[in-house]
Amino acid sequence: MTDPTYRRLGLPPAASRLAVVRAAVRALHPDTRAVCSLRLARKRFYRQMLCAHAARQAAGDTSTG
Repeated sequence: MTDPTYRRLGLPPAASRLAVVRAAVRALHPDTRAVCSLRLARKRFYRQMLCAHAARQAAGDTSTG
């Protein structure tokens, strides 16, 4: 089962890890990105998106978004 937040990024399975992180950064509200105290939460979010992407690639999912 793919994370619903990851699915909203709309990335193809062949996307690079950098593309995943860039899409995840764009998915966050600018105010959320600006708050220093949320740094660990942002890093956790990025790691979750990368894990969901890796799981999707491992499963051989070919659908987009």
